[in-house]
Amino acid sequence: MGEQVCRECHRILSGQTCPICGSSNLSSDWSGMVIIIDPERSEIAKKIDVKVADKYALKVR
Repeated sequence: MGEQVCRECHRILSGQTCPICGSSNLSSDWSGMVIIIDPERSEIAKKIDVKVADKYALKVR
């Protein structure tokens, strides 16, 4: 089973439940990735409303 993406917060994960939002609504059909290292100072993190440093998908289907 490859990496999946939470449909709620777009976080890329390998488990069955998202540790950030608690959702189990996951998708394996996604594209694009952004890695947020410092969400406090990142303009991209602010734009996509990310508050936790991690890997995120840009598009989830």
